[in-house]
Amino acid sequence: MAVAAIGVVLVMVILWDAFETIVLPRRVTRKFRLTRLYYRNAWRFWSAVVSALLRGKRQETFLSFFGPLSLLLLLIIWATGLIVGFALVNWGGGMPIRSPEGTTGFFIYLYLSGTTFFTLGLGDVAPVGTVGRILTAVEAGLGFGFLALIIGYLPALNQSFSRREVNISLLDARAGSPPTAAELLMRRCRDADASEALLQYLIAWERWAAELRESHLSYPVLAYFRSQHDNQSWLAALTAILDTSSFVIAAIEGPCARQAQLTFAITRHAIVDLALVFKRAPLKPRHERLPAEAFARLRETLAEEGLPMKEGEDIEKELAELRMLYEPYVNALSRYFRLFVPPWHLETKRRDNWMTSAWERGEKAAKAVGLDEEDEHF
Repeated sequence: MAVAAIGVVLVMVILWDAFETIVLPRRVTRKFRLTRLYYRNAWRFWSAVVSALLRGKRQETFLSFFGPLSLLLLLIIWATGLIVGFALVNWGGGMPIRSPEGTTGFFIYLYLSGTTFFTLGLGDVAPVGTVGRILTAVEAGLGFGFLALIIGYLPALNQSFSRREVNISLLDARAGSPPTAAELLMRRCRDADASEALLQYLIAWERWAAELRESHLSYPVLAYFRSQHDNQSWLAALTAILDTSSFVIAAIEGPCARQAQLTFAITRHAIVDLALVFKRAPLKPRHERLPAEAFARLRETLAEEGLPMKEGEDIEKELAELRMLYEPYVNALSRYFRLFVPPWHLETKRRDNWMTSAWERGEKAAKAVGLDEEDEHF
């Protein structure tokens, strides 16, 4: 009976874990979770091996395999656990069965459990007693429901990933590759009404950050799914929006300050919650992302572009205080996921991703849409 009890516990643990992962639309605060333990150790092993053996784009490519592969392996682990669990219940409970060879070893019970779970209905091995038939019917129902749940889970996951990537791709032409706060602000200055354009952009990104927070708390596995380009990621996008919002709050005059506060609040909320989900304590960045001289140059450049800048000595201090609210969490997530954190401003020019391809030079793409070297701020 002890073996049967182990089987019952195994089945209940997997069913509850699958419920929390797929069905429950909220963050689980319990310390021990099978899925969390699996992902933490699997990612640690995968990223360490890939980082030790590969460099550059090949490293990023193999890191990007982890999200889809780990999800498939998790589903296999769940299914295997349920099959083994029911086999232990039947075997440990001594449930009588009928088999062609007349044998009743554990592997015969495992075979019966597997054919039942996947509703094959071969009939060569079958339960004899009433309790055994009831357990077989229960397992068949769970197997059918489990497969139906997975069929509904994967499309929802892909839709959330696609919505996230659409907005990340939109940053390419709006904020550069990788996206930076300086580039985003300078490109907004080219619009006829720069303040209104910046306001609408902050509104759009407030909603995107809220959607990302909701989807990645409901489906944390999405955080392991990487973007199409090496210099783009959900973390880089969130960082660029936080940098932009904090700069608008501290240094820019006009009607955008209130919206910048709202965008900053939800985006910072998303970063902190994700750090909590993945148990990443905030880490102070090793290098200063915006030294005093770089901040002075950035203010001067944006003033020349026509943005109304605030005056006073407290601007840099206020900006530093805002940065301390999110940069340690960004740094912690960056180290864990091995994702690149964009700088505030790129010192050297870099082509946007949309300007480059294997068949044409970036200059041709720039001229095709009416850009020249003076218009580019990379």
